[in-house]
Amino acid sequence: METRLAQSKEAQEHMVELLKAIAHPVRLGIVTVLADGEEHVSSLAARLEASQAIVSQQLRILRMSGIVETSRRQGFAVYRLARPQLRQVLECMQQCCACQGAAPEGQGPPDREGGGGVTP
Repeated sequence: METRLAQSKEAQEHMVELLKAIAHPVRLGIVTVLADGEEHVSSLAARLEASQAIVSQQLRILRMSGIVETSRRQGFAVYRLARPQLRQVLECMQQCCACQGAAPEGQGPPDREGGGGVTP
């Protein structure tokens, strides 16, 4: 069975870069929140329970990747998804995770510090 996914190396590399850009807990959280609509940095930080500095840093990465865009309203930056199709990617990831069920504590993918992970 042949897949409809992009077969060219260039298209595959583009997909990898997109996935890398959202493959961080804060960035994934930002994209998830923005899938529901526009937000200010302060409201993103509050919803993600992260500092504004960290959220701003991750927004910069998402902007540079072309995933989010910004506009100014009443002197404040408002962020939104530049690629609304990411909503479908998020829905697909949620369905894939739901099929596998939630991993028990300590049994999920390794964290950035090298902990966690699946034990043999």
